[in-house]
This record gives sequence, structure tokens and C-alpha cells, in this order.
Amino acid sequence: MFSYYIRLALTSIRRTPVLSALMVLALGLGIGAFMTTFTVYYLMSGDPIPHKSDVLYAVQLDNWDPNDDPTESASDVQPQLTYQDGQHLMNADTPAIRQVHMYGSDMVVVPEGDDPPFNENVRATYQTFFSMFDVPFIYGSPWDKRADDDHASVIVIGRKLNDRLFNGENSVGKSIQLNDGFYQITGVIDDWQPTPRFYHVDAGRRFSDSEQIFLPFTRAIDLVLGPNGNTNCWAPLDDSLPVIEAFLKSECVWTQFWAELETPEQAAAYKDYLDNYVRDQKQIGRFQRPLNTFISNVREWLVVNRVVTNDNRVLVRLSFLFLLVCVLNTVGLLMAKFLGKSGEVAVRRAMGASRQAVFIQNLVEVATIGVAGGVAGIGLAWLGLKGIENLYRGYQHLVHLDPVMLATAVCLAVISAILAGLYPVWRVSRQAPAGLLKAL
Repeated sequence: MFSYYIRLALTSIRRTPVLSALMVLALGLGIGAFMTTFTVYYLMSGDPIPHKSDVLYAVQLDNWDPNDDPTESASDVQPQLTYQDGQHLMNADTPAIRQVHMYGSDMVVVPEGDDPPFNENVRATYQTFFSMFDVPFIYGSPWDKRADDDHASVIVIGRKLNDRLFNGENSVGKSIQLNDGFYQITGVIDDWQPTPRFYHVDAGRRFSDSEQIFLPFTRAIDLVLGPNGNTNCWAPLDDSLPVIEAFLKSECVWTQFWAELETPEQAAAYKDYLDNYVRDQKQIGRFQRPLNTFISNVREWLVVNRVVTNDNRVLVRLSFLFLLVCVLNTVGLLMAKFLGKSGEVAVRRAMGASRQAVFIQNLVEVATIGVAGGVAGIGLAWLGLKGIENLYRGYQHLVHLDPVMLATAVCLAVISAILAGLYPVWRVSRQAPAGLLKAL
């Protein structure tokens, strides 16, 4: 019976091509506008590492200017640490399962042969980074702890860089030139793009590509690799020291620090450790503000850093309102369509079709229009996302329709069409056939 209803629906749609096309266009425009904004919002607000987001914690210490406004929440504290605080925690015996201290930088890759050098983003970090964040490897493995301790010239590279330099072959054990030195490759990671890039949510980089080069933090400091991203200072550097040493000993915040804490008890113990560390530092004149230390898991960290802004939410609401307007327009078009075929309905009723059968048959026609509107909406959403990609180069990871969004678009279109068609379908199915037959 359902296939029969489908055939009737297609026949009815072909009889009124202009009216049907207008309904498909109205639904398509509404779905396209809504799915464009909702897809960006969905990817922005997603959990970038769902299987571990409740055990990975970003660390904040309030070392800022004592004359600033009081701290009320983690959002009021600098999201990064000083070099000296991060190194103390990294080398301390804390309650954490694992910890990592890191920062972003860049280096010049010098390929062999005639290819010109090019710049590549770098993550200066410790070997714990890869196990903490479950970074997938296709060749080799991270460097070991000894390489961190020895400030070794070793690196892990990404698949894209490996494809560019070695045509995708296993490059473990080979060396590449970065700036003026050579670095041995210990591993190659697969494509890995957490969205948002939670481990460094600097405003300009929270949706950027993951780095293609990872090297020991200790080696990066030896090389005096400057940080990419925000560097904030509230006190001047000590001019009695060399500039680099003064910077490393300053109150400037520019590094990121994460801890892996598997249980609430570990998290509480780690928080106590941070509090005691700050109390000790207060004894030597640092941390002049009231005691404020924070640890935030991944989902909390995204909220603290306002990764999803109110502007994004407003755009989603506005696009949903536009979808409602399109649905209301579709109601009017469906009324015109179904009232125009009242005579056909009367004949079917006179031949024995029940009101329920007429209702279901017309509802199938509405759903068919909804599917067509969903397909049109997907196409328009794709165009909208491509426009965003061209306008905002930092949003490449937020402008693709994944299977969830594709299914959402079609389901939303069908539901919208059915909601729009309920009253017109009910109205036409309730009409008395006798009066309509006399009018024929």
C-alpha cells in the first residue's frame, strides 16, 4: 500500500510542477540556512575527545597583577602558565597519572633537492602528550622520556608532512632539516584534528590545523623557539638578567599545561597540590592575589574559554526562525494545492476510500515533498558552508556536513513538511464528498 501511495504522490507532484517546486524551494531555503549555521555550531560545541574529556584537566594559576579586579571564576584567570610554574609542575611528584607542559611555535622545513623551504607549525611538548591525548600513529612511536631529559634532536611528524617529504613512506629513523639543524624522526602520526583544538584554545588557533611537527619541549627552549599565540605579561622583565633568562623567569604566561586525573579523588588531591604550591610561592613574593587555582576538564575548559560565543547561538536562533517562516509559507502553498484537488478527493471518497486512507495518502505526498526539500537544503547548506570557508580561512574544520548533519537535514525537512501539511491534509480529508461531487 505504501508504494501505491508513493506513486500517487509522484503523480500529484507532476500535475502541479510549479506549486511543488515552490514548496521544495521554500523548504530548501529554510533547511539550507538553518543547517549552515547549525553545522558550524554543532562542530564548535562538540566534544573533541569524548572518551577522555572527563579525565583531562587544564591547569590555571592566578599569578596576575594584584591590582586587577578580583577573580570570580576560571574565566577571569589567564588560561596559560608561566614557564617556571609549568616546569615546576612537570618535574614534581604530583597526584596526576600524566602531565604535559607545552607551547606552540614554528620552524622552517628545508627539504632535500630543489624544493624551496617552507614554514611549518610546531608543538614543543613532552612525550606524555601523545599518550594523554591518544594521538594515533601510523609509523613508529613518540620519543621516550630520556629524549626529554637529554634535550634530544628528535621529532614526530604528521601524515601531511610525511606525504610531502617522503611520499607517504615510513620515514622513521630518517632526518629532516629544521632551521639550521637536523632532527631524527621517531614517529609519524595519522591525521589528527580535534575540533575544537582543546589543548591550545588561543582565540586565533582554537579551530586551526593540528601541528605537523612535535619536538621535545626541552630542545625547543634550548633553541630559543619563540611562542606562537598569546603571550601576556603584567610585570616588566628583570633587566639585570639576559633577555631570554629574564623572560623564562618572568610572570609572563605563554605555555599550556594539562594533567590526567582518573578519579575525583585524584582531582581533589591535585587541586590541593596546586594550592600548596601557590602558598609556597607566596612566601617568596609571588602570587600576590588571593589564592585561586583551577582545574577544568575538557568540556568545562571550552566553556571557560567561551569557544562557542553568544553570536553563534543568536545566528542559530535566527536561522531557525527563518525556517519557521519558510514552513508557514509552505502551509499556504499546501492549502492551495490540496484545496485545488478537492474534486479528486471526492471521487476517491465516493469510490470507498476512507478519510484515514485519504489523510495518509496526502501525508505521504507531503513527506515526499519534504524529502525533496531536504535534498535541496543539503545542497544550499553545502554552498553556504563553502562560502564560510572562503570568507574565514580559520574555519576549515567547521564547514563540512558529516553523516549526522546529512541525516538531520533530511529528517528536519520531512518533519517540517509534515507539520506544515497536517492542517491542509486534515482539512481536505474532512470535506464531505457529496457536496464536492455536485460541484463537479
